[in-house]
Amino acid sequence: MGFCFFNIKIATESFGPITIAFLRVFFGSIPVLILCFYKKITIEAFSKDWYWFMLIGLINLVIPFFLIAYGVKSVQSNLAAILMSTTPLSSTILGHFYTNDEKFNFVKTIGILIGFAGIVYLFSDNILIDENNFLSAILILLGSTCYVIGGVLTLKISKKRNENVTGSILIWATLILLPLTCIIELPSQKIPSLNSSVSVIYLGVVPTGIAWLLRFRILKKNGLIFQSQVSYLIPIFGIILGYVFLKELITYKVLISLIAVVIGIYFVRKADSKLFI
Repeated sequence: MGFCFFNIKIATESFGPITIAFLRVFFGSIPVLILCFYKKITIEAFSKDWYWFMLIGLINLVIPFFLIAYGVKSVQSNLAAILMSTTPLSSTILGHFYTNDEKFNFVKTIGILIGFAGIVYLFSDNILIDENNFLSAILILLGSTCYVIGGVLTLKISKKRNENVTGSILIWATLILLPLTCIIELPSQKIPSLNSSVSVIYLGVVPTGIAWLLRFRILKKNGLIFQSQVSYLIPIFGIILGYVFLKELITYKVLISLIAVVIGIYFVRKADSKLFI
């Protein structure tokens, strides 16, 4: 997932945020629908439960993909990776209120406080976050929250097959974004660079299509908090890739924030696995 923000940054060089979101869900839907066809799995995007697929597609794909692409255009990809890594912390909060077996305990609370303290501290980095991109950073945080809300909604249809759910929400996300892309950003009038084109194809196939199949499978089997533990790796790889390939600046506040977020996630994970008593 750390590769995701690195590629979003490259994609913003040629595409607008709505177009990036559309291309992600479009290219992401291709391997999923091929898999469903091969396994003879019925896609229920337009069945009696269509409104669930539409709502999840909107909240779990359309809105966060747009917000993240919009935000990454103005902030470094490594900052976006740290901000997005807060999903386990947000999952813990929502899991307490909307699930029966993922309640708060003392260790989880400490983890949440440490993790979000790191994010608050990150916003004090006046070198990388200023009045020009402060809103962009907030929008990325909001995007991460949408992922968590979408995860809660997905639990409502957890009895349906994973491939069906993934394919159906990708279809709805594509239908929502297609007219917006054509009307607002007019991508057909632009000639994208090769790097940006490769990046959006990668973003669609790997972290959207394939990763979403795995994400919903883990969510249904292991719960809201467990499925978000992949966020452990997001900021680490995000910082490394941003530094190596994009020459992004790493300040001491970025490193301190990273450490705080990782420690916070560690406490939440250990509390959830009942290794703390």
